Amino acid sequence: MALYRGRKSPVFIGIFFIISMICLEKIGKIAEEKLAGSSLFVVDIRSAPGNEIELLIDSDSSVSIEHCAALSRAIETELGDDAGDFELTVSSAGIGRPLKVFRQYKKLIGRPVEVVLMSGIKITAELRDAVPDAITIAWEEMVAVEGKKRKQPVERIETYPLSEVKSTAERLDFK
Repeated sequence: MALYRGRKSPVFIGIFFIISMICLEKIGKIAEEKLAGSSLFVVDIRSAPGNEIELLIDSDSSVSIEHCAALSRAIETELGDDAGDFELTVSSAGIGRPLKVFRQYKKLIGRPVEVVLMSGIKITAELRDAVPDAITIAWEEMVAVEGKKRKQPVERIETYPLSEVKSTAERLDFK
């Protein structure tokens, strides 16, 4: 009697996943080596169906299309015949995407961000400080003040451990 039913495709998927992970690790390592000593750094690398690999990079200042193209060419040259059959896209982490690396937080100190807490609360604030395990943000809140008829704006400053933060993204104000 068979212990399983149906097709054995999970083995194929598992092998593809392992090969894909090895390829991702190799590309990530090459990218980090090529970017070492520059203001650029790797934010994320992920694969999608159809052998598409997306490498996200950021910088302490800005990322140009030339930076992305040069890194893509350098990775493809380094891989040579090991490149296999995949499509590599190198792009900037971009505004509005969640921050993933501590260096991105340091870059945004003094800038507006949108923080979503694990509890689901969304806060638009200024990033005041970032340490590897916490962020400090400040925003204005309208609070009833004794002796005043109307609510008055009061600056609120809070520090949240990153374990309580679901996501943080740069926010553009069009004021």
